[in-house]
Amino acid sequence: MRAIQIYDTTLRDGTQGEGVSLSLQDKLQITQRLAELGVDYVEGGYPLSNEKDAEYFQKVRRLELGGTRVCAFGMTRRKGVTAAGDPGMQALLRAEAPVCTVVGKTWDFHVTEVLRVSLAENLEMIRDSVGYLREAGREVIYDAEHFFDGWKRNPEYAAQTLRAAAEAGAALVVLCDTNGGSLPEEIAERTRAAEECLRTLGVPVGIHCHNDCDLAVANTLAAVDAGAVQVQGTINGVGERCGNADLISVIANLGLKKTGYRVLGGGSLAHLTELSRYVYETANMNFRTNQPFVGQSAFAHKGGMHVHAIARATSSYEHLDPQLVGNERRILVSELSGRSNIVAMTTKHHIEHDRQLMDTILARVVALENEGYQFEAAEASFDLLVKRCAGTYVPHFERIKYHVEVGTDQDDRIVTEATVKLRVAGALRHEVAEGDGPVNALDAALRKALNGTFPSLRDMRLVDYRVRAINSEAGTAARIRVVIESADAHDVWGTVGVSENIIEASWKALVDAVEYKLFKDEVRPAPAQPALQRSH
Repeated sequence: MRAIQIYDTTLRDGTQGEGVSLSLQDKLQITQRLAELGVDYVEGGYPLSNEKDAEYFQKVRRLELGGTRVCAFGMTRRKGVTAAGDPGMQALLRAEAPVCTVVGKTWDFHVTEVLRVSLAENLEMIRDSVGYLREAGREVIYDAEHFFDGWKRNPEYAAQTLRAAAEAGAALVVLCDTNGGSLPEEIAERTRAAEECLRTLGVPVGIHCHNDCDLAVANTLAAVDAGAVQVQGTINGVGERCGNADLISVIANLGLKKTGYRVLGGGSLAHLTELSRYVYETANMNFRTNQPFVGQSAFAHKGGMHVHAIARATSSYEHLDPQLVGNERRILVSELSGRSNIVAMTTKHHIEHDRQLMDTILARVVALENEGYQFEAAEASFDLLVKRCAGTYVPHFERIKYHVEVGTDQDDRIVTEATVKLRVAGALRHEVAEGDGPVNALDAALRKALNGTFPSLRDMRLVDYRVRAINSEAGTAARIRVVIESADAHDVWGTVGVSENIIEASWKALVDAVEYKLFKDEVRPAPAQPALQRSH
């Protein structure tokens, strides 16, 4: 088993992606999570670029990171100065990180046209920078920028830059597909060439790929097969332009799919999904639902034929057990579903032998989806639909009417007020509440009417609210689909409502959310009371 080092650059290269921003506390917390997973190297940032990164290196020293090593990122010294006199070199030393990652030019075009120095001077810049940091006691990783393009145009000079870094004391030379334009076969060929170039110096190679051709993960795996001992990338593939190699997929493929490699010390990968979603949440980014291995849709099955096969053998439409990466299997229902989907989704109702009821449920799903409903993110509404079709649905309250009014007060502040009239346990309830908007006001008035009878609703909260126009060509008369996600201390559930009126669609989804909460609380065992209380 060949151990492959995992080098994470989410905190530096990842934050160069559009819309990606992390606070100092975010960076420290992500560092801790990466260390808990067993990542070998975490690149914390570029200490010369901003105060936040400089402060990160001061505070990260207080964290218990086990075997994870923190890296400070920088560039080779500037032209015309010594390494000791270069501000970037000094910033790297002040960071006091045990590892310094230095990027230098490999492509002769960049040396002469971008840096505007001679080819010989660039070699000296590489030697001086790596040697200076090495003499200061740092482990040095050298990133060979634009290696694959440089080797393609001038392999002799590209090889000289690699050897300059290795001879100066670099522990590892990382080959960068900076423009992200290489193909897997090119990556493999040039990785083998670089590995051969450095073999006599005893310095191994790593790989750093960008995703401009949607091949970053494939290119990374090709480089590992060709001899690379370290892979660099970011969690969820965030990064500049089209992003970096997604370490989630790289780790899962190396650890679970390919043979002969060991990652993260050979430990379990069951926290990959949790880590992926943690980084999305921390960066305030939307989850990529179709992300391989960890996406919400990665093991979701919608087609009836697929679900039928999955019920007999999960490997028929799943390449691995989702639990290996901390994910879960999901069965979806839609107009594409067959009876197998309905059977899978209604197991807890114990109605799988009632073929007529299954057909009724399926027909109802198809009819509602034709109206604009969608149950993939609204399994709670589907659960209530099953109860209605089975004749077991008894509402906890009767809706009589509701009214929402939006206006301004004397100070021109917007005021939203909702009124609901319900019949609860035979008694009429007529309540009014204000809110930050129509849905919030409706929710407040509904709770006001129900809390006295159903105190468990105080534990329920709305966590997401999504609106979509279904037939947008109808303009302002389009049908609206509203999906509400709710949660309590035990579960998260989704409900859906559809109408030409956004308030009515929201009301339907909101009522379903409350009804589902009350139904599920009826079947959940009440928590045992402490012995002292029982004695009274």
